[in-house]
Amino acid sequence: MAKYQDLADSIIKGDNVKSKEIAHKLIDEGVSAVEILNDGLIPGMDVVGKKFKANEMYIPEVLISARAMHSAMDVLKPLLTRKEVPNKGTIIIGTVQGDLHDIGKNLVRMMLEGAGFTVIDLGVDVSPQKFVEELKKNDARLLGLSALLTTTMSAMKSVIEAVKSSNGKSIKVMVGGAPLTQEYADSIRADGYAPDASSAVDLAKSLL
Repeated sequence: MAKYQDLADSIIKGDNVKSKEIAHKLIDEGVSAVEILNDGLIPGMDVVGKKFKANEMYIPEVLISARAMHSAMDVLKPLLTRKEVPNKGTIIIGTVQGDLHDIGKNLVRMMLEGAGFTVIDLGVDVSPQKFVEELKKNDARLLGLSALLTTTMSAMKSVIEAVKSSNGKSIKVMVGGAPLTQEYADSIRADGYAPDASSAVDLAKSLL
């Protein structure tokens, strides 16, 4: 519908002023917040994800689009009750111990939020114990690990071992980061590997 298309377009273009404006206007017209989210924001971020995957958009542009999505979300959040939004699942993400890189992780977080997941971001330099604690505390079934250095890739293995031994088989772990490969992910017994943020969303959907 045209009214949602304008909102989706403002997100694709990364116009955070317009996205907020349109969200306010739709609310004033009596449109439900959950409808605006499902028919405007999520389809907009979906296009961003596809363009990013096809190299038609790059990280800075995706970050600007994500900012526009968050501007509209700020309008909707107070009106979205938990029961209204079918949460696709809670995901805990973080960059492993010894690694301070977070651009890729932040991008994944924004794309996952844009797709309707609840994301708890533990930040960078996160210890295996912290991941285990947060999984238990938030009753999450999916963990996303990021590493940007070849020297910190091995920390992922320590996290996976700690998680699997404390939570049994119920937790799924997905991994990503520049130096990683599918082969490496298989070797450390990760449940999935995503080469980019858009693939991470598809992977999260399939794992949950």
